[in-house]
Amino acid sequence: MKNINSVINRFGKNLSGFIRRRVTNKPDAEDILQDVWYQFITAGDGEPIEEVGNWLFRVARNKITDSYRKKKLDLMGDLLYSEVGEDELDFKDLLFDDSGNPETKHLRNLFWKELQRALQELPEEQKNVFVWNELEDIPFKEIAESTGENLNTLISRKRYAVLYLRERLMILYEEILNH
Repeated sequence: MKNINSVINRFGKNLSGFIRRRVTNKPDAEDILQDVWYQFITAGDGEPIEEVGNWLFRVARNKITDSYRKKKLDLMGDLLYSEVGEDELDFKDLLFDDSGNPETKHLRNLFWKELQRALQELPEEQKNVFVWNELEDIPFKEIAESTGENLNTLISRKRYAVLYLRERLMILYEEILNH
């Protein structure tokens, strides 16, 4: 236990700062930091960690990446909500499949290109709010403070953007399913 405390004392502040610079949402950053420490504490069950500092920062980077993937998966769930039967293709799973399958990679690239096109079709205010809040993870409160816009106006703009994007991306979804 003494060794764990010395590692936390030695790397805690830098590790926390590292995570906070990459994750704008403070509660998410704190959750990631806790996950890193938990993984460190439970890693003692396996092989010893030789370069503790490098190991901690690598785990933190992986946790941050996982957090962004989850955020994007939640976003896709919002944009592509549909009831999927047992035998049907779940488009969200396809988009975040890391198997390296060339067809899956092609479909994922097609989706992101189509999302970019659809974003360009939105009114500038809707596009900006959607990008800032969903893709850059900036809270509505911060957007309201920086733009001077009313919070409810921003929420409404994002809602209209989501509705449009959902409809627009469903066209791609249907084309892929029927191809």
